[in-house]
Amino acid sequence: MTALLDSLRALCSGPRDGALLRVALANALVAEGMAAEAIAELRRALEFDPDYSAAWKQLGRLLAESGDVTAAIETYRRGIAAAQKRGDNQAEKEMQVFLRRLEKSDA
Repeated sequence: MTALLDSLRALCSGPRDGALLRVALANALVAEGMAAEAIAELRRALEFDPDYSAAWKQLGRLLAESGDVTAAIETYRRGIAAAQKRGDNQAEKEMQVFLRRLEKSDA
């Protein structure tokens, strides 16, 4: 376990806990090869902020990489809706591309 992971985990459940912290923790977990734990943290991030399009995008990517294509497709769809709601055009476009690729491979 790295010092960064320890530091981020120490902030969880405290006054600074929130979507941004959970996404940062997920990024650190991915860097350590801990994708399943990162997926859980991204889901927690979305509990704090259901319209956080970057969290949706990363969650979709990790689910796709883990082989859960059905969940990744649903995640990208929800992420696109969140990005549209927030006006995050770049994230919306990127997730649409990823979604189309998954839908083609799943067909």
